[in-house]
Amino acid sequence: MLPVSLFALLFLIFDLAFAADLYKTLDIHKSASEKDIRHAYKKLSRKYHPDKNKDPDAEAKFVDIAHAYEVLSDPTKRDIYDRHGEEGLKAHENGQHHANPFDVFQSFFGGGHQQQQARRGPSSLTEFEVELADMYKGSSIDFMIKKHILCDHCRGSGAASDGDIRTCSGCGGSGVKMVKQQIFPGMFAQTQTTCNECGGRGKTIGKKCPNCGGGKVVDHTGHYTLEILPGMPEGHEIVFEGESDESPDWEPGDVVLRVRSRKHKGGWRRKESSLYWRETIGVDEALLGFDRNLTHLDGHVVRLQRKGVTQPGFVQTIEGEGMPHFEKPTFGDLYVEYNVVLPIEISPQTRRKLAEAFHAGGSGHDEL
Repeated sequence: MLPVSLFALLFLIFDLAFAADLYKTLDIHKSASEKDIRHAYKKLSRKYHPDKNKDPDAEAKFVDIAHAYEVLSDPTKRDIYDRHGEEGLKAHENGQHHANPFDVFQSFFGGGHQQQQARRGPSSLTEFEVELADMYKGSSIDFMIKKHILCDHCRGSGAASDGDIRTCSGCGGSGVKMVKQQIFPGMFAQTQTTCNECGGRGKTIGKKCPNCGGGKVVDHTGHYTLEILPGMPEGHEIVFEGESDESPDWEPGDVVLRVRSRKHKGGWRRKESSLYWRETIGVDEALLGFDRNLTHLDGHVVRLQRKGVTQPGFVQTIEGEGMPHFEKPTFGDLYVEYNVVLPIEISPQTRRKLAEAFHAGGSGHDEL
C-alpha cells in the first residue's frame, strides 16, 4: 500500500491540476483580473457559440467556457476553486447544477444591467481588396492591424502598482465636485461638475506605470487571417468582434473588413455571379472560325470554339463557368466578348487561307 502522506500528495497534485483547468479553458493566467476574465469570456464565447461555429466540438467548448466564466467571475467561487479545486467547489455548491451556458451568454451580452451600461469603443471599417481569383476559388489571407491594447504591466490602470492607485483627494472618490455659484446678490446655487483632478474617475495615480508611462495602453500589431469563401459577394463585410482599440474606459469595438476584388485593366470582370472576359482574335479567325483555350481564374482550361464568322463585339455565353454562387454548389455563367483585330497588312499565309475559304464558299461551302 501507498503511505498516507503519498496519498495526500497525490490528492494535492490532483487538485492543482483541476485548479489550472478553468484558467486554461479561458486561456488566461491564474493571476488574471476580473477585466481579463470578462475579456476572455467575451472573445471565446462568441467564437464557439453553436449558432456561429458549426464544428462538432464547438458546443462542448462553449459549455466549458461558460462554466469557467461562471466560477472565475465569482470571487467566492474562484477563491474556493483556487484553494480546493473542483471537488471543493462541488462541496460548496452542494450538488447544484451549473448554470445554463446560453443563459450565461445572454446575461453577459444583453440581459445584465452591468453589461447594458458598459460603454463600447469605436469600430473601424476598412476597404480590403483581394484578387478576383481569391474570391473565385477561396483563400486564406494573413494581414496585420496596428492598434492599442491594455498595458500588460498595469492592466490598464496606468499605475506602477496597485498601491499607487489612490482615492482622489479633490472629490473623495466620487468623481464629481459641488461648485457654488452666485446667481443674484445673496442667492447661490450649487452645481455638480466632473472633478478636474481625477477626470471623473475618483482615483489618482501616485507613480506611473514604467511600461506605458501612465498611458494605460500600448501599441500593438495584431496578426489575423481573413477567410475568403468561394463566390463571396463584392462589398461583403467580415467582422472581427472586439478586436479594435482597447481602453480601460470601454469595451473594444469591432474591426470590419469590406472585401472587394482588385480591378485590373483588360482582365477578368465580375458582376454578381457572372464573369466577363474579352478575347482578341485575328481577322482570319473571325472569318473562318477557331478553336483555342482560355485559362480560368483557378487554372482550369475553358475551350473557346467557333465555326464560321464571328462578328466584332459578339458575346458568347458559356454556362456554368462564371463565379460560384456564395455558399452554394452552383455557378453562374461566363460571357466572352470577341474583339477582332485587323492587321496592318495580310501575310501570305493568311491570304492563302482566306482565298481557299472563299474558293470553297463559291463551291457551296456553308456560311462563306
